[in-house]
Amino acid sequence: MGLFDKLKKGLQKTKDTVLNQVNNIFKAFVKIDEDLLEELEEILIASDVGVNASAEIIARLRGEIKERRLSDGEEVKEVLCEIISDIIGGEEKLNLESKPSVILVIGVNGAGKTTSIGKIANILRSEKKTVTVAAADTFRAAAIEQLEVWTQRAGVDIIKHKEGSDPAAVVYDAIQSCRSKKTDVLIIDTAGRLHHKKNMMDELAKISREINRENPRASAETLLVLDATTGQNAVNQAREFKNAANITGIILTKLDSSSKGGIVISIRRELGIPIKYITVGEKIDDVDNFDGKEFVRALFD
Repeated sequence: MGLFDKLKKGLQKTKDTVLNQVNNIFKAFVKIDEDLLEELEEILIASDVGVNASAEIIARLRGEIKERRLSDGEEVKEVLCEIISDIIGGEEKLNLESKPSVILVIGVNGAGKTTSIGKIANILRSEKKTVTVAAADTFRAAAIEQLEVWTQRAGVDIIKHKEGSDPAAVVYDAIQSCRSKKTDVLIIDTAGRLHHKKNMMDELAKISREINRENPRASAETLLVLDATTGQNAVNQAREFKNAANITGIILTKLDSSSKGGIVISIRRELGIPIKYITVGEKIDDVDNFDGKEFVRALFD
């Protein structure tokens, strides 16, 4: 099954919520008017697109309807897709120019951080890159063991210390290992303790200092893992983490388990952070680079 087919299947719950209602609106209304636009806006908000993003989409749609003098429902739906695609943006690849490049992965516990690391490691290895994972979440029980299972599945190296060890020390050892082995990419797992905000910020700052000191010219990505099933809570989490780290991209997980796929639009509109990866299943290959145009095509196809 190709990515587009996986994406279509994974977005089925969102499609059932959004697309069916959108189609029903265009069937119910005999003309394109303000009542129709208000109904559309309500559907978008209910699908976790967000109030601000929904208002912007409808305002732009209203302008396009007037300018193009649209009166056909299918044409209006096509323009709606164009506007959403424009807000989300296209595919943005990771910056992996240096050797080793560093990917710092952050996010609350339960969002799918460990599985996402395994899946991304698997993608990079399939691209003929050598990968090492640093198990710097040393506080959560069984975190290291879970990460080790996923690195074994992906066929990549792992650097680990005992539970309770200093995360920065794990990162230091991982960088030294990558240097000696000329590894292409180092992926660093971190503890997801948003409810202890100061501890999290201090820990991330310490890990960042270690990276900058030991590997100052590295290409660096900080990827935030968000659970799509949490809807607008994911946006709130992203705001909190954005205060603690320079987030360069988002991994959006569990899209197949959610009817809230509209969160993709809200994240891009509210935070301006690109979505780099999405996951739509539990298997190690149920992940890929995010492409906004493919997302919208899968959602409205």
